[in-house]
Amino acid sequence: MRDLLKQHIPNITEEACDKFVAYYELLIDWNTRMNLTAITEPEETVKKHFLDSLAALPFLPENARVADVGTGAGFPSIPLLIMRKDLRFTLVDSLNKRIVFLQEVLKTLGLSAECVHARAEDFGRDPKYRAGFDAAVSRAVAALPTLLELTVPLLKVGAKAYCYKGDVGGELETAKSALHLLHCTAEVMPVASDYGARTLVICTKNAPTPSTYPRKAGMPSKKPL
Repeated sequence: MRDLLKQHIPNITEEACDKFVAYYELLIDWNTRMNLTAITEPEETVKKHFLDSLAALPFLPENARVADVGTGAGFPSIPLLIMRKDLRFTLVDSLNKRIVFLQEVLKTLGLSAECVHARAEDFGRDPKYRAGFDAAVSRAVAALPTLLELTVPLLKVGAKAYCYKGDVGGELETAKSALHLLHCTAEVMPVASDYGARTLVICTKNAPTPSTYPRKAGMPSKKPL
């Protein structure tokens, strides 16, 4: 695992290597008791989880407050935090047992982040969090129109959501209405990968989000904007 990390993540420190190895061990251990990931082989984990999660690393501002919406097993937030301790993460997931796992990961790795058990729609309407983040990240959560409704309300005006995608295909076309209604613009950034198309869709919030959004839990996926 350590050799794979050094091979695929340039300039990784020994401390970061230690944390990734500990994270991998926790992931494999807990995965025997709950469904965290179908990817467990070391090289696949490094490439498809760890390295892929770092795609947004160069774009995140220093000391940024970042929301990871639908974080699951901690992707992309935990790898980003391992590499950038200055980032102030809030990890959001609707399943409490995943939150318990993430709290254990943070404790074991000596990292600090807020973990919130909530539906993304409810989280986005909470005054404590709404329009309070410098960035949002989300990976393998939903189609782009739904994802925009779940992330953009969390952002300050001028901040960006980084949506991790495979082949974007026609998603940008289907997201035109959501981009308009949520007052944001999007650009596509290809991500280097040797196992298929990987893309970052970077969405910039240009004006305050109308109070209508996000709609009540379930609606963004049932009836995308």
